Amino acid sequence: MSQQTGASERLGKPERLGQSASTVERAADVLVLFAEAGSRTLGVTEIADALGISKPAVHRILTSLRSRRLVQVDEQTRRYALGLTAMRLGLAYLDHIDVRRLAAPDLAELSRATRETATLSSRIGTQRVYVDQVTPAREVIMSVALGVPYPLHAGASSKAFLAFLPEAEIDGYLSVDHLSRVTDRTVVDPDELREELRDIRRRGYARSFAERQSGAASVAAPVFDHHGLPAAVVSVCGPVERFRNEAAACAEALLAATGRLSALMGHVTESH
Repeated sequence: MSQQTGASERLGKPERLGQSASTVERAADVLVLFAEAGSRTLGVTEIADALGISKPAVHRILTSLRSRRLVQVDEQTRRYALGLTAMRLGLAYLDHIDVRRLAAPDLAELSRATRETATLSSRIGTQRVYVDQVTPAREVIMSVALGVPYPLHAGASSKAFLAFLPEAEIDGYLSVDHLSRVTDRTVVDPDELREELRDIRRRGYARSFAERQSGAASVAAPVFDHHGLPAAVVSVCGPVERFRNEAAACAEALLAATGRLSALMGHVTESH
């Protein structure tokens, strides 16, 4: 008798483990559905229909998720939404994102696709610095100095930051008495810069032809975080004479890359 019981327990253990794994997978599917659904709230029937599971099973999963504050329920409508713990998990993920590591594959692909140098910049107050670059395998290329600070009005990468900052920050930056000229092509007139920043926001990316470095040209676009602010800027740059004919195609590839990276940073594009 004891031998039979032992065999039964041994046979039953994998089955219980399989059931537990299945329950965890279904709970994960429910959470993912909340993230992907067009509505901020979901009802039990909607979840059951979308995932192909029974309503009693959905109730059990939601009860478990509610106990851990991963979802919350509106007692009047009986519709569910993501809860406080889900928000904390999302913020924990966003806080630990390493933009340089995250962008590395896209920089390599961008350089390969455009056959030009792809760079990544970070902002430090009123300045920005290059933190990474990938150069193409061709004879004449542009390369940048990592870690050297540049003002936010000189060059495409700088202006891609400045254009998408809050208006109060833009006004504060442009109100300084003297905007330094890095090359003879650097725009330093505040009114001219404001007009250009409006064009950058409309276009989605900045352009520069010898504004930061003589002989160099680039296009640059921001990587937005979950607040809709520029967390980093990616650029494609090359020798100015060659780049004039490449700028439009490079900008198209650039925007595709920054769109992907912004989504990974938690940025949600507004639909119109």
